[in-house]
Amino acid sequence: MTVQGGSASVVAVIPARGGSKGVPGKNLAPVAGVPLVVRAIRACLAAGRVDEVVVSTDDEGIAAVAERAGAIVVRRPAELANDTASSEAALRHVLQVRYPDQAPEVLLLVQCTSPFITAAEVDEVVAAILERGADSAFTAAPFHGFIWRVDDSAYGVNHDHRTRPRRQERPAEYLETGAAYAMRTEGFLAAGHRFFGNVQAVPTDPARVLEIDEPDDLARARAIAGLLETERPVLAKGAVQAVVLDFDGTQTDDRVWITADGVEQVAVHRGDGMGIAALRDAGLPILILSTEVNDVLTARAKKLRIECVHSAVEKQSELRAWCRRVHVDPEAVVYVGNDLNDLGCLQIVGWPVAVANAHPAVKQAAAWTTAASGGHGAVREVAAWILGEDLSGGR
Repeated sequence: MTVQGGSASVVAVIPARGGSKGVPGKNLAPVAGVPLVVRAIRACLAAGRVDEVVVSTDDEGIAAVAERAGAIVVRRPAELANDTASSEAALRHVLQVRYPDQAPEVLLLVQCTSPFITAAEVDEVVAAILERGADSAFTAAPFHGFIWRVDDSAYGVNHDHRTRPRRQERPAEYLETGAAYAMRTEGFLAAGHRFFGNVQAVPTDPARVLEIDEPDDLARARAIAGLLETERPVLAKGAVQAVVLDFDGTQTDDRVWITADGVEQVAVHRGDGMGIAALRDAGLPILILSTEVNDVLTARAKKLRIECVHSAVEKQSELRAWCRRVHVDPEAVVYVGNDLNDLGCLQIVGWPVAVANAHPAVKQAAAWTTAASGGHGAVREVAAWILGEDLSGGR
């Protein structure tokens, strides 16, 4: 992507350097199957008030992932990517390189070390600038705790430790989350830092506040992702370009009926057929990918008029080969699975999805989990999410 001649009113910049001492490779570390830098990109792309999303990086691996996720990449020089370089320096560099003639009205700093940032939060800090008269704004979590400092002895910082007022008697304080900052570009360039003029704190959900600085932070994010992200991720237009579906346990309930002569039979959900047909009619390439040998897969794919690869020895290799054949980047693929042999595929696609009755490890690797179980409408649920349509009913 080009990095010159940009013109936009609201630009989100995501600093993502390659070096990280606390968590090596941090910005590419996955949470719920999605690299941290991609999670930040997706939140910004889904925000209605953001015109362009730029990733500033010195790392070619991060650059490649960011471009596939839909961001513009600005290569950052080494002197601006060391341990002492500031985020403000990265912002100024982006303005010089990408917007040399016409700077955006509003500049956003979005940190990919905050894995649970949402598009709504991004929009809200922009709204503070454009609608509520702020010069700079930041995401902040309401806080009612007692803060102490320890020198020779402990003493209260935000309270008189000799009294214990009740929560409702104390005004809320706000903890800077580190997730998103917005600022008028002209004021930022004049001040040289992100806080100036009329500064506004934009309240966010304290339950979602987590900054990844140490390995334990990353482990905690992965552990709670399934609890916090119960809703479907917001899809930017064109984010999904192909769909790959496991079969047993995903399009079936994982049970098999065996007749007296040894023929295996399974049950599928009519609503799933309707969802697949809707995806097919929308022009999305669709593949059924399975390790199973049963001919029922071929029959099902033929009826749905989609491709099928069965008896796959290495599903991820088959997935990569199919993506090359249909000219789709794995970053733009939704993969739906349920069991351990799906983990390899979930790790290489941009939109990994687990069905409700999936193995716990699969749910942890997925960007989200359907409400329906395999064989009970999970595929129709995924199709409705991708197409943004109500696909209730049967076929």
